Amino acid sequence: MVLEGNPEVGAPRTSDLQHPGNKGSCVLSSPGEDAQPGEEPIKYGELIVLGGGAPGTPRAARARVPPPQGLLCFYNGCLASGDKGRRRSRLALSRRPHANGVRPDVMHHISTPLVSKALSNRGQHSISYTLSRSHSVIVEYTHDSDTDMFQIGRSTENMIDFVVTDTSPGGGATEGPSAQSTISRYACRILCDRRPPYTARIYAAGFDASSNIFLGERAAKWRTPDGLMDGLTTNGVLVMHPAGGFSEDSAPGVWREISVCGNVYTLRDSRSAQQRGKLVENESNVLQDGSLIDLCGATLLWRTPAGLLRAPTLKQLEAQRQEANAARPQCPVGLSTLAFPSPARGRTAPDKQQPWVYVRCGHVHGYHGWGCRRERGPQERECPLCRLVGPYVPLWLGQEAGLCLDPGPPSHAFAPCGHVCSEKTARYWAQTPLPHGTHAFHAACPFCGAWLTGEHGCVRLIFQGPLD
Repeated sequence: MVLEGNPEVGAPRTSDLQHPGNKGSCVLSSPGEDAQPGEEPIKYGELIVLGGGAPGTPRAARARVPPPQGLLCFYNGCLASGDKGRRRSRLALSRRPHANGVRPDVMHHISTPLVSKALSNRGQHSISYTLSRSHSVIVEYTHDSDTDMFQIGRSTENMIDFVVTDTSPGGGATEGPSAQSTISRYACRILCDRRPPYTARIYAAGFDASSNIFLGERAAKWRTPDGLMDGLTTNGVLVMHPAGGFSEDSAPGVWREISVCGNVYTLRDSRSAQQRGKLVENESNVLQDGSLIDLCGATLLWRTPAGLLRAPTLKQLEAQRQEANAARPQCPVGLSTLAFPSPARGRTAPDKQQPWVYVRCGHVHGYHGWGCRRERGPQERECPLCRLVGPYVPLWLGQEAGLCLDPGPPSHAFAPCGHVCSEKTARYWAQTPLPHGTHAFHAACPFCGAWLTGEHGCVRLIFQGPLD
């Protein structure tokens, strides 16, 4: 998956300036809350894309075949071709110069054939619920000067702030929708309070170019006990809040589904089933540090500004790399000195001194061509130290700091891809089931998206120090 977004998320779009009636334009402003010229915009949080797998391997294809082992990651801190313009592996949501949020206002009952005429006002946000061929309910939304709205989806239209698309063969990004994509064109929207504590809330579905959301006759929808309407999108928007926050003591939470109105439900029997789950009254749609958002084709991690302050910095990750290399680890057989390559050199191929690991036992070696067990698979090797047979892959330091729970030393690697991080980060992600297909879940490397294998999904690295 590739995540695209406006290069300046907090800035108004050109279309907003040209068409005052559009969603992003400022109808009303909050006194004293608008950003001043030259003032640093307030950051609500950041969205980070979890690993998209090997280049050219769409998430939808991984529902059938696990990604190849040992290939270079597509994200892990930046895109394969670099973070350029609207294509990024992480995006910040900042307070806009003018509020563009909306809130529900008036509900109308109308004949279904007249819906298109009733929704002809592009400046009026609304949600249409088709109950039958003759009866629809339209909920009009009005401008909310206290919130900023950000939309995520597969559509490349201007009203979508972050465009989520599949990758084309070779690791490039497709500009248009992918034939295999299961992500909705208007997947979800996030509303952030413009005043402290800058709470962020997520809702299923986003408004289209006509400022409307349509839930057709076959969509899951219902009347709430208080007489209002609510519904679910076709493939749903799932959210998981970690237990204990996103820190060293974190544990995976429970996956829930978010409705169009932001209510929380248990999961449906399958991703697109028409029967909704049960309402979870004691949970909310408020995003927390470490919340995961699954759009049925891409999974995003939400980090708050406070949470990012606890995460390791790129300077710390570089210092850890240099410290690991300064220990001069050696290949226990070839006796060559091993070293993690600098991220600045790129990741086109493993470096000559690159550490390689047997992911079943954790013994670290330099690259060699012996010990193959081709009857077990092209990447199966026998460790010369303990004789365990398993995948033999290069080690790559995880470079996306926002995925790390703590600044601990890089002591563990995910199996079987070989991405390296701290023990607590590795164990957390190895225990976190990510939605997969229509109703399955599977733990995956957050840096590259490879399915985790083995009893624990990760392994402690065993280095040999220099003999002198």
